[in-house]
Amino acid sequence: MRSYNNNAKIVGALFILAAVSSIIAAFNLYRPILDDPDYLIQGAKHANQVILGALMELILVVSAVGTAATMFPLLRKYNETIALWHLCFRFLEAVIITIGVISVLSLVTLSREFVSTGASDPATFQVSGTLLIAIHDWTFMLGPLFMLGINTIMYSYIFYKSKLVPRFISILGITGAALVFIYGLLVMFGVIEQVSAWGAILALPVATTEMILAVWLIVKGFNQSVVASMSANNIPTGSPVPVTGQ
Repeated sequence: MRSYNNNAKIVGALFILAAVSSIIAAFNLYRPILDDPDYLIQGAKHANQVILGALMELILVVSAVGTAATMFPLLRKYNETIALWHLCFRFLEAVIITIGVISVLSLVTLSREFVSTGASDPATFQVSGTLLIAIHDWTFMLGPLFMLGINTIMYSYIFYKSKLVPRFISILGITGAALVFIYGLLVMFGVIEQVSAWGAILALPVATTEMILAVWLIVKGFNQSVVASMSANNIPTGSPVPVTGQ
């Protein structure tokens, strides 16, 4: 029981760390190399700023994997298959985001090379830069939107069925997961821009869920009666869990 209480606090702290690092990364740190028309020069000039943004995203990656790995021992007690899918898809989300980080760091290298060679062949550098920016843009959509929706709906479903956390959090999570998944599809097919008012509206519920869940887990933890029931009865995976309300 004490172990699961500690896990709950760790998961909550990792959710908050992931949110803070992603906000810092999005706070214009990549602007010189992703948004500036003169990015081949500005990237080298603001290299440390861009690298800081990459570091924040790597913290996000570690935090995301950490939440899944820490929740897995408990989630698998209710449904091992979904718990394993969640863990694997969370790792896949982290890999996708990491590929985007590598593309940004490669842009920094490209920019430095462009400046050091005196722009002897700008067309070649432009083609390479366009490709690296495109890789980042696609990974930025697939990881934090598309894969996030899949991951959130899986752990929210288990939370809803097991009552490990209050059901209003689970319902908000399922709703937010569906909306952010739709958001990813709309961006993929060019219906809306990823950075837009509609995008912010569709992403708000899942962001709210993570913060409410994080605070709940740090302060209250998982439902102790449910955890005790799972442990005492050694419930087979996928079986209904006898629980009492929170």
